[in-house]
Amino acid sequence: MLILKLAFRNLLRNTRRTALTCLLLTSALVIMILMDGMMVGVSRLMVDSLTDTLEGEAQIYHQGFRERFDPSLYLDNTAPLREVLALDQDVRAFSERVMTPAMLASSYATQGVMIYGIDQEQEKAVSRIREAQVEGSPITKGSDLLLGDSLAEKLEVGLGDRIVLTTSSVEGNELVQRLFRVSGVLNFGPSELDDRLAFIDLEAAREMLMIGDGTHQFVIRFENRDRANEADLPLYDRVRDDQTAAEGWLKLQPSIGGMLEMTGFGRLILGLVLFLLAALGVVNSIFMSIYERLYEFAVTKAIGTRPWWIGRLIVLESLLMALASVGIGVLIAYFVGDYFEREGLGLGQMEVGGVVIPERIRPVMLINQFLEASWFLIGLTLLTALYPALYAAKITPAEAIKRSL
Repeated sequence: MLILKLAFRNLLRNTRRTALTCLLLTSALVIMILMDGMMVGVSRLMVDSLTDTLEGEAQIYHQGFRERFDPSLYLDNTAPLREVLALDQDVRAFSERVMTPAMLASSYATQGVMIYGIDQEQEKAVSRIREAQVEGSPITKGSDLLLGDSLAEKLEVGLGDRIVLTTSSVEGNELVQRLFRVSGVLNFGPSELDDRLAFIDLEAAREMLMIGDGTHQFVIRFENRDRANEADLPLYDRVRDDQTAAEGWLKLQPSIGGMLEMTGFGRLILGLVLFLLAALGVVNSIFMSIYERLYEFAVTKAIGTRPWWIGRLIVLESLLMALASVGIGVLIAYFVGDYFEREGLGLGQMEVGGVVIPERIRPVMLINQFLEASWFLIGLTLLTALYPALYAAKITPAEAIKRSL
């Protein structure tokens, strides 16, 4: 109890230095927690944007289709796949798609595009096509067509305008033309989507390609998104064969996985830099305190105080500063983080690796961020206090008196 009273007294002896040291530690803790929450928020936004746009959380497709997007590589035996997906408890929803390169021609221009044949009711459960629609109505009949706003500008078409779609059938490799009417305009965000994609009815696409009940993609949404990247997921084992591939979003977009890894590495580097700077401040503060008390240490040792007791006093002072900083820092980080979680941070819309980050980024504050950062700060503070504590413990009374004069 005596050592605790002495530690408090020593910290209050120079309140300005103690306050500045605590401010340094508190600032490092708050910045680390908030930046970690921001990076977690950005990572989640990237994954949400990727999986909610068109990729989905997983896909089932013909082997080789994603490498070439060849319309002839389609799944022709789709009934068993539908049954497996419908009965799987991990699957929340799925959608079938037919895809083919095509030419769209209006009265004023022509443009090469990728056509998606979709069932709008299925599609709205796995992608944000409904949210992306800025004008018009969804696909309700075989002659309806949706296209991106920038593509509509290039073709100089609007709602209700007629447009001719030309593609090549899979069976017979014959040119097929069909007249569609623009029923809606979309804005996904990424230019490669709004410039090059158009959507028509699933059955109309199958009819044009002459593939019967065939499908190019089954896009899946899970009850728990984390299961999508499990290599040994039972669903994947049931549907995979020599012709059928099934992969989660991380395998479908490995570049995003690399970016997420870099984000995690950046969080680690940021934390180390911040806390090392704080540690240097602690060392400086402790040594200044020691040099001010050299005469006291000399007298204390001269009357028989053991060196380990002095070292323990120095470490305890550092611990008290760390605990005070953690208490204040956690409260500040909680209230600031809670505010930005609700209001968001406006940085403007960004596009990273083809993934659109919304204009307002909201940090994700997790309990482990507070716990890990707090324990790390306390541990690092105690670690940095060991050297000054050993120095104070080893100094002799004669040397201490000499240096204090």
